Amino acid sequence: MLNVRSIAIFWLVAVVTLLTSDARAAEYPVRPIKLVVPYAAGGPTDVLGRVVADFLARDLKVATVVENKAGAQGAIGAEAVARAEPDGYTLFVAAASIIVLNPMLYKRLPYDPVRDFKMLALITDLPVVMEVHPSVPAKTVAEFVAYAKQNPGRLNFGSAGTGGTIHLAGEMFKQMAGIDMIHVPYKGAGPALTDLLSGNIQVMFDTLSTALPPVKAGLLRPLGVSSSERSPDLPDVPTIAESGYPDYRVSVWYGIAAPAKVPDDISQKISASLDRALNDDAFRASLEKIGFPVFRPRSPAEVTSFIDADRARWSNVIKAQNISLD
Repeated sequence: MLNVRSIAIFWLVAVVTLLTSDARAAEYPVRPIKLVVPYAAGGPTDVLGRVVADFLARDLKVATVVENKAGAQGAIGAEAVARAEPDGYTLFVAAASIIVLNPMLYKRLPYDPVRDFKMLALITDLPVVMEVHPSVPAKTVAEFVAYAKQNPGRLNFGSAGTGGTIHLAGEMFKQMAGIDMIHVPYKGAGPALTDLLSGNIQVMFDTLSTALPPVKAGLLRPLGVSSSERSPDLPDVPTIAESGYPDYRVSVWYGIAAPAKVPDDISQKISASLDRALNDDAFRASLEKIGFPVFRPRSPAEVTSFIDADRARWSNVIKAQNISLD
């Protein structure tokens, strides 16, 4: 009799839990959603976040407010989301540097990307462009490598700062090509680009959206793109992979994450909304207009696999070059 009662109680609890879960998902959202952008207002990540927030507001029929929490390479915003109530009302624009790079570059972080976050969707995957000043006598990647080997230590490549994707893109190329270039870190991509345009540095691995204007104007020469396929914006520029380095792959990706303990029923509802965004022509056009190529929806397993591959790729570079920000 005790066993029968135990079984009955078990099934009663299961049914109540299921009904509660279904009711919670059906009700969500009932109040405004906050989307944390871990960078300053006005930058490209902020613009991306506002396009996503606008779609979520329309699709989920509730106000979605962007809150900028800049500082510490994105760690301030990441920590705020990691400690937020896991109820689906605090979301996060998660960048590759915050999820993949920071844990490898800092010995101590106020968040753990694996333990503290649940990635709900990957939104965009932005390649970088290998671009040189016209004074460099190279029109292809192969010619650049030959020139660099003839002039070891005399070529300088700039970046937005040590440990960022643009810096590590150059380090990865150095490692694969077996060349010696000097890294010059700047306080932002803008100053680095200014020095490249003036010829104070010779090469930069810049994000596509930033590289396009000077490249289109003929002020800089593009040698290769870091994506697996050629960019529609630069169809005549080969990928670095097809230029002799098949394992070269760099992307500046962004996704939407939530605190790890958000209930599955709620996270699935948000993910479904984001999937609709990624299939929405107007949403895709809005992001592509500002230089962000848009992913198609991916399953949770595919998202995990993508991030794991990115983590393994950068781990090899960071360890080989002994790069640390501590």
